[in-house]
Amino acid sequence: MRGKDKSLLRTGYTTGACATAAAAAACKGLLTGKKLQHVQIFLPVGKNVKFLIEEMEFGDSYCRAAVRKDAGDDPDVTHNALIVVTIRRLSKGMGLMIKAGEGVGTVTRPGLPVAVGEPAVNPVPRRMINETVAEIATAHNSSVDFEVEIAVPGGAELALKTWNTRLGVIGGISILGTTGIVKPYSCAAWIASIHRGIDVAVAADAKHVVGSTGSQSEATTQEFYGLPDYAMLDMGDFVGGMLKYLRRNPLPKLTIAGGFGKISKLAQGAMDLHSGRSQVDFAKLGEIATIATQSEEIGQQIEQANTAMQALEIGGNKLAQSVAVKALEIVESTLNEDAINSEVIIYSRSGSMVARCSNVRFPDGIHS
Repeated sequence: MRGKDKSLLRTGYTTGACATAAAAAACKGLLTGKKLQHVQIFLPVGKNVKFLIEEMEFGDSYCRAAVRKDAGDDPDVTHNALIVVTIRRLSKGMGLMIKAGEGVGTVTRPGLPVAVGEPAVNPVPRRMINETVAEIATAHNSSVDFEVEIAVPGGAELALKTWNTRLGVIGGISILGTTGIVKPYSCAAWIASIHRGIDVAVAADAKHVVGSTGSQSEATTQEFYGLPDYAMLDMGDFVGGMLKYLRRNPLPKLTIAGGFGKISKLAQGAMDLHSGRSQVDFAKLGEIATIATQSEEIGQQIEQANTAMQALEIGGNKLAQSVAVKALEIVESTLNEDAINSEVIIYSRSGSMVARCSNVRFPDGIHS
């Protein structure tokens, strides 16, 4: 976030923390018949936090409680979503069962940390809910035999703004979180999503995956190769996070696709391609252009360029191809994995392919 002091930004709470708080209120309500205004839970980050209970409803064999998610100053799509938990008694010995209600997705593809067919409630929130409900039940001399249904009204619509469908989570959002805390503008959540995308691709036995810097390069590359959605990794600016995870979890083929500016930064060794965290070195780009075009004059013009697109207009496809070659060298040195066939594609602003470079094992590429 350029121009803002991150230390002044307000943290928030994960959907997992909110679901746990709602479950705590619903469980207490079911066992005591009392309506609560607040409930306190212990977060994995190591502190107790009090949550406001926005709604409570009582029935013959159930209690429902709702917590409004506050993501702090993070631009989270689930900010202000209502997390609703309904707890129902089960027969003794059945244990605690978590169920997906309205707006909570179901896992349909292997590779995620939750089994196929299960509600998309990740392991840490599951553990938080289990431990919290068990503690409350024990305190009230009750067995821990409950159905815990988690719902997010409007969650199916919110999920369309996430990567859930691509990961095989259908019907709503996921209940996420590892610490209970949402840090504003944190890169960790995005990188974690990239990792889950790779896990899903590995589980699906994908032969070829694509990491793109933006939606246009992704759509064009997907169409070019005819790849399924699960083969498309939401890399964005985090090429380093993607490559390091692929180094540990290799797949047969990798294409990195993007615009000239982003790929130029990769060619210069940047692992984070965000404009606020890395810049195009026009002096180095000029050196590449001099060699690529056999023209010192063109190289000098590029050194004085104001933007990467201006540099591409001056240097043309020869410069783009040389940049793709150097970017591929960085990719291969980072992967350090002979089993991965790597490729770099560069697109112009209009979406046309201006360079394509692959290692010698990639069947269709322009070899460097």
